[in-house]
Parts: sequence; structure tokens; C-alpha cells
Amino acid sequence: MEDKEKGILETLQKLNDKNFGIYFFTIDTKGNATAGIATIYEHVKVLNQLGYKAYILHEKKDYTSVAGWLGEEYAKLPHVSIESQDLKVSASDFIVIPEVFTNVMEQTKNFPCKRIVFSQSYDYILELLMLGAKWSDYGITDVITTTDKQKDYISSLFPGSRIDVVPVSIPKFFKPDSKPKKPIVTLHTRDQKEALKIVKAFYLKYPIYKWITFRELRGIPREQFAKFLGEACLSVWVDPISSFGTFPLESMECQTPVIGLIPDMIPEWMEESTENGDKVFSKNGVWVNSTLQIPDLIATYLQVWLEDNLPADLTDAMKNTTNKYTEESQATKIAEVYGKLVNNRKEEITALMNKLHATAQ
Repeated sequence: MEDKEKGILETLQKLNDKNFGIYFFTIDTKGNATAGIATIYEHVKVLNQLGYKAYILHEKKDYTSVAGWLGEEYAKLPHVSIESQDLKVSASDFIVIPEVFTNVMEQTKNFPCKRIVFSQSYDYILELLMLGAKWSDYGITDVITTTDKQKDYISSLFPGSRIDVVPVSIPKFFKPDSKPKKPIVTLHTRDQKEALKIVKAFYLKYPIYKWITFRELRGIPREQFAKFLGEACLSVWVDPISSFGTFPLESMECQTPVIGLIPDMIPEWMEESTENGDKVFSKNGVWVNSTLQIPDLIATYLQVWLEDNLPADLTDAMKNTTNKYTEESQATKIAEVYGKLVNNRKEEITALMNKLHATAQ
């Protein structure tokens, strides 16, 4: 009994002193730029700045550095491999697991640490989950997600989960180019074939615009990605299963208007409320129900752009949208949410000690 109580007290002391690890399980993208991975790295960076010991947790020792696309600052953040003998988790530690990795949830089921699901994509939640299974079957009831819409969806699937929202942020290097916009249209599509179809249809229907350049943004270092967005006069976004969509926000931050396909789960930034409380599409871009509309809309936009006749309310709407997703506001929310998770863990450990005392009496 004394040994158990001593262990509990040591755990509480570690939690009070921030002397514990927060491990974010992260896949190896082999150097490919991925918005979801960038968000995980941002959490790790901010948590370390707040005095926590946060780590990127990867499966193999030969994990590919993110320096090439995310930058040296992020590549130098603490990393640890599951294969490493240095990884020893205790009751004071936390493991944060992306929603798709139900195998990791199962493998860590008997770990003494606190485990949390990090859900950035509603489309991945059920992908590898066994029929009828719940996250609570793996002993996980705490969830972090990025939007209120995803919070509501997760709550409908897993009632009783404790869900916190930490919005994404758009880095400051996403900004308009200092020079005038170029006749370049950037494309960002989930399916590469979709981008090619749009370009082919556009050139066939509007040969007068054969001098317009299309640039597909895929597998590009993030700061170079931002530079290309800043140069372009227009962006096209097609991602029907997107849960949020950072590309349109990054484009808006560069003051590059967006034509986009409306995803199955409409992002919060794509909607606004009327005085009657009804939801309508925001005027921060041009949102369509079919990719077949996009070539015609590109041509219409180019004509307006060439005439220097872009509506002022579009520019204002883009600025108002991106103002909500700053690095500062995300950092504030990270401090709040993880602070609460640590306090909740303290309460759980304290309740365990009280139960131990009650049993002894």
C-alpha cells in the first residue's frame, strides 16, 4: 500500500512540475508536405515554449526529417522513436494519437499513461475502426479536434467523450507578394487527375487565355508554397472530403481569391449567419457544387481581374476570415486546452489516491 501511495504522490509531483512527456504519434511522410503533420508540429513547438516536454513520437528510428518542407526550427524539436530504449512512459505522461491509428490505440491499451485522440479529419475516424468499436473500448475518452463541426460529429459517434477544440493557424509567411499579381492560377486538389481535367477543359473552352499559367501546388516546401500563393492571381481548391481546408485560408492570407468545391462537411469559415440566424455561404470566395463549373468561373474571374475590377467586399471578407486563425490565438488555445487536460489528470490521480485510502480503512 505504501509503495502505491508513494507512486501516486510522485505522479502528482511530476504533473505539478511539468516533469512529464507529451508524445504525439506522427507518421513519416518521407519529406512530403502535409497540413495535418504541420499542425502536430505546431502543437509540439508551442508546448515546449510553454515549458512542457513535448515530443514527436515516430515508429522507426530512421524517421525522415521535416527540415526540407517545414523548416529547421521544427526539425530540431524533440523526437523519439517507439523503437528507442529511451522511451519509457509512466502514469504522468500523455500519448496523443491521430484518429486513424486504432492499431496504436489497441497496442497502448495497457499503458499507464493518459492517451488522447487527435482528430483532424472526420473522414479518417471510421477508416480502420472495427465494426461496432468505440474509442472508449481502448480506454480513451479525451479528444482534441480542430473545429466545432468536427466536435459535434465526434460527439454523435462517441457520446460521453470529453472533446476540446484547438483551431489551426496560418503562419505569418503566408502574405501577399510585394509585386503585382501574376497571370498564374494555383491548383490544390486531393486527386491529381482532377486538376488536370480542370486545366484541359479551361484551355479547350477558352483558347484566348492560353497565356495563363496553371501551377499545381503539391510536394513543395511550405515557405516556397506560400511564395507561389502570394504571386498567383487566383487559386482553385478541390477537396470534397476535407474537414477544414487550410489551403483556402492560406490563399486568402496571401490576398489570392479562391474558387472552391464545397466539401461534404462545410468548413466553418465558408459559412456565416444572417440576422435571422440562417447559414449562408461567405463572400470570402466563390464556392461551387460541381467541378464542371470551375473552368467557366476561372474565365469570368480573369476578365474581372484584368479589368482591375475586383469587388472590395471580397478582399474585406478574406481578411476578416483569416484574422481568426492566427498563430497567437492558436497558442493561447493550446495553453488552455493542455493545461485543462493536465488538471483533469491530476484529479484522476487524486481520486485514485482517495480510493486507495478508502480501501485501506
